[in-house]
Amino acid sequence: MFFSLIIPVYNRPEELAELLESLSKSNYSKNFEVVIVEDGSSLKCDTVVAQYESKLTISYFYKANSGPGDSRNFGMKHAKGDYFIIFDSDCIIPPNYLVEVEQSLNSQYVDCFGGPDKALDSFSDIQKAINFAMTSFLTTGGIRGGSEKIDKFQPRSFNMGISRAAFETSKGFGNIHPGEDPDLSIRLWNLGFETKLIPSAYVYHKRRIDWDKFAVQVNKFGKARPILNSWYPQHNKLTFFFPSLFILGFGLAVLLLVFTLDYLLKMYFIYFLVLFLVSSFQNKSIKIGYLSIIAVWKQFFGYGTGFIESYLKVIVFKQKPEEAFPELFFKR
Repeated sequence: MFFSLIIPVYNRPEELAELLESLSKSNYSKNFEVVIVEDGSSLKCDTVVAQYESKLTISYFYKANSGPGDSRNFGMKHAKGDYFIIFDSDCIIPPNYLVEVEQSLNSQYVDCFGGPDKALDSFSDIQKAINFAMTSFLTTGGIRGGSEKIDKFQPRSFNMGISRAAFETSKGFGNIHPGEDPDLSIRLWNLGFETKLIPSAYVYHKRRIDWDKFAVQVNKFGKARPILNSWYPQHNKLTFFFPSLFILGFGLAVLLLVFTLDYLLKMYFIYFLVLFLVSSFQNKSIKIGYLSIIAVWKQFFGYGTGFIESYLKVIVFKQKPEEAFPELFFKR
């Protein structure tokens, strides 16, 4: 296998430098190529790419802005490999990543795989708290992972591999964002391709977002899910409703206080206490434990309210997704 690493980037030259630096330290003994696709950035990263031309087999393309999914497709069309690996520009790649991927594919080949994400000690406290919220078994990250079989995994595009054959057959990513990765996974299944999770193929996902941007991001995740459910009802799951039920349940818990009934609110208190303790222990920091409560609340509230809004518009009132949420669709 010859790997082509596809990296779309938009106005983030500094974080791309960190990603390329990590790739330059790979212990993979075979050759691989890196394809950078600049998606109409005003802060171009061409000078950053030039610094690594002597360390990596790297190519750079600049194109008009059309979104991350279309940029990944552009990169795969111009890549030379027979297997593509897609990273977000805010990822840092461990030295043994490609070794782990090759060993797993040689052992059990699939045309599409995904890997998990972790946090480095150098990440900020907020980044570690958000990482906990996005990956913990106690949150929607855990619900997502637990609701999918390891050999029926929906890879996420920050850390995802796809064969040339699967890309050419499926035509790659659609124009919805977010939601383009589960959309592609389901289309691949329908075309007869298999996917899987490679647990050892993790990346360090350095999400460079503040609380407000995180809230907007997870709200979009929530809006995208009912759209995907309307496209692929056979893959709808009860777990997708959990964040919305969590928010509605919290509202009910507060309302019950009027009638001096506090048992439901106590359950929420216990849940957040468990979150605090688990995060504090995992991150060895009480501060991060506290910040994780904020992160999880924003995650559930943002996703839950977005899901409810989208469910009403798309499922109940049958609005066209592109008309109901034009901000989720890139024009090609």
